[in-house]
Amino acid sequence: MSNTDKTSSLVFPCEFPIKIVGKADLEFQGEVMAIFRKYFTSLPESAINMAYSKGNKYLSLTVTIDAQSQEQLDAIYRDLSSNQHILMVL
Repeated sequence: MSNTDKTSSLVFPCEFPIKIVGKADLEFQGEVMAIFRKYFTSLPESAINMAYSKGNKYLSLTVTIDAQSQEQLDAIYRDLSSNQHILMVL
């Protein structure tokens, strides 16, 4: 049986992509992965897609997760958005 949230049109659990943008350095990548490790014991390599900007100054990471609830998504977005190394979360 799937879990539906009254404030969301999503049906949980579901695959959900989160795009994170920051400067293309190891510190940014490490911070992003540390946040996701708080919520998931492991993420397969196939869950992470990397793309560099034209000048290789910025990096976007798209992490596709198995979201269990709206509360979980909200917590992940809060952690990502409050990190100083992360410029944008979509």
